[in-house]
Amino acid sequence: MALKFPIYTPSRYAGRTEPVKRPKEFACFSYDKDRNFHLGDSSLKWYYTPQLDTHLSNGFDKFVKHDDSIDEHLDGLLKTIANHEQQTGKPIDAHVVTWRGMMTKIMASPFDDEEFEMNATLYRDCIFIEEHHEFAEQKRRLEAQRPRPAHWVSLEEMQFWGYKFETLSTIPRPWGEVSREDIENRDQEIVNNKEQYCSVVRTGFGNTIVCLGGEVDAIWDSKPETPGAPINWVELKTSTEIRTHNDQLMFDRKLMKYWIQSFLLGVPRIIVGFRTRDGILTRLEEYETMAIPYEVQCRGLAKWDGNVCIKFTQLFLDWLRVNINDDGVWRIRRQRGASHIELFRVEEAGHGSIITDEFMNWRIKLELSKAKPPDLPPESAHEPTPEPEPEPAAAASSG
Repeated sequence: MALKFPIYTPSRYAGRTEPVKRPKEFACFSYDKDRNFHLGDSSLKWYYTPQLDTHLSNGFDKFVKHDDSIDEHLDGLLKTIANHEQQTGKPIDAHVVTWRGMMTKIMASPFDDEEFEMNATLYRDCIFIEEHHEFAEQKRRLEAQRPRPAHWVSLEEMQFWGYKFETLSTIPRPWGEVSREDIENRDQEIVNNKEQYCSVVRTGFGNTIVCLGGEVDAIWDSKPETPGAPINWVELKTSTEIRTHNDQLMFDRKLMKYWIQSFLLGVPRIIVGFRTRDGILTRLEEYETMAIPYEVQCRGLAKWDGNVCIKFTQLFLDWLRVNINDDGVWRIRRQRGASHIELFRVEEAGHGSIITDEFMNWRIKLELSKAKPPDLPPESAHEPTPEPEPEPAAAASSG
């Protein structure tokens, strides 16, 4: 029987919110152009203003596209966590480990009717959550088959526009180390979405500490030397030009997802490339992440509230930690438009494919190393110290 977490009207979540821990990056990893995994920031990009009036369809016929049908689970995130733990000698203190995309769906639930399914498992007092891949694949296939007006570009080409904008807006090294020719020829560069930089952060809602992994598009300047210090990340988005009242309403609704995604990883700046309906990049607009909820409320068109998203997430995570209390694989599901999120167990034992054997073996090794008594010093150090010979008694003075 499924347990149900209710999604009330937003007014029920009004009032004081629990404190949110500022996201702090403690590790990172990269996928290269062949989708090979690497620890570190080898795929990090730097932001550099793109050329306007560029057609975002340029190079679509050469697009090197990542195969979304491959289920990567949490593998890259777990490898990175294990490497961090090897350096610190202790497990991370998270109660929940997942991708940013999963947390985005949960945070948006009070104002969005999107359907989703996730798989979760409890391992050593921590809940690991991943996308239910079969459900996501079916959803993508149905979306691709949906009829579109003849004058519209394909869904795949529209998705390409976003990746093209990222390519136009980034360089592989700080600008002082990149040639003018490379900067000016970005429109000729082959777009490849296999390559990614992923930030791994520690954040939290109320009493729940969360470890999140998520892609970051670019950095504005450079990473600070102090671990955990705020980083000037840049999130890159594209959107249709705003011409009408309805266009502004649709964009303000879209801003909720933009805000959540950046809020979760501590990204302070979002740059939106506005385009014509046939894909010509016309202008750029910069948004401060923390100011977006206030700006949307001031316009009064889209009725979403960032504090409600935070409060709902905190309550949901508290509920999840109480109810995922045993072994097995659990399904977290919301049907389209449903007024609740369901939780039920789909496998009675084990962890499915959510947690790799490599990660579990590492955690066992880590626990054994902590339980092992410290090495004793050499035997000679334990030999008893000889007692000093007694000094001869002082001669009694003659009287």
